[in-house]
Amino acid sequence: MLTILPENIRPNPWDLYDERYAGLDVFVFPPDDDDEKLPPAGTVAWRIAEPEAYDAEDGAFAGTLQVFLDQVAVEEVQALVIGCWEQAYDTDSSVIVKMLSENASRFPALRAIFLGAIQSEEAEISWIQQSDVTALLTAFPKLERLEVRGGTGLGLSAVRHEALRVLRFETGGLPAEVVRAVAGSDLPALEHLDLWLGIDSYGGDSTIDDLAPILAGDHLPALKHLGLQDSDNQDQIAAAVAAAPIVARLDVLSLAMGTLGDEGAEALLSGQPLSHLKVLDLHHNYVTDPLAERLRTAVGDAELDLSERKKRDDWIYVSVAE
Repeated sequence: MLTILPENIRPNPWDLYDERYAGLDVFVFPPDDDDEKLPPAGTVAWRIAEPEAYDAEDGAFAGTLQVFLDQVAVEEVQALVIGCWEQAYDTDSSVIVKMLSENASRFPALRAIFLGAIQSEEAEISWIQQSDVTALLTAFPKLERLEVRGGTGLGLSAVRHEALRVLRFETGGLPAEVVRAVAGSDLPALEHLDLWLGIDSYGGDSTIDDLAPILAGDHLPALKHLGLQDSDNQDQIAAAVAAAPIVARLDVLSLAMGTLGDEGAEALLSGQPLSHLKVLDLHHNYVTDPLAERLRTAVGDAELDLSERKKRDDWIYVSVAE
């Protein structure tokens, strides 16, 4: 059965999704054994990856994707995981986005796409060459889950999408234009939003002002999980979140993976109550013991994740950058 909402609130940035995705067992295509029988198309999540991506020639992945279109009953496919394409550190994802969007009518059951399930040995997250992914939303109006790894070259335009429930961007630097596009989109069904904002050195150039429409929540009436993560401006984000109207509607708030310290923790403590949350995820932080204890008291029965606490010294870093 397809599971739309993520099973884990702390996804592993190096997860290949080669075993489970969206509640389905994953079948890797093409299979290692040419004689292996393909499963019924609607019973698995299909992971498509170029077996020898590092040495593959230009156009190799497009060929693999075409074979998939020819051999699989794609009208039954519910979930796609797009793994490494040829030389993903040098070749962008535009051909993949184009092929999927142009064949959208052949995928009436498709509800979940992960674009770029690539491990660091194939291409570091900041090396992954992405492209404008707007067409994946406009071509698939029934899509409920879109996840993208890699921010280099990533583009998005503001859209209205009636069905999308999960939107996640895993990056070491999320371009401001993408943040503004998310903020400007009308997503009435969206329940789960994760933005790994990253750092400026890897393209993460958004500002607090870019996040303001998200924090207001006017176009996100169903949102229950908000992750504004992996930022070297995590204290400033925490201060903005502390007074944000959307927080009162959330079950899960994540300001994890970044440089959150006592300043940001103090802002959260001085802001609106957080005891209504089910989870406050602040893992990978620079919060000192006294502020950590005050946070534990403030959140009441909520699950508070303050793991991976680090000392603030000369080297302060986010969890995922390069």
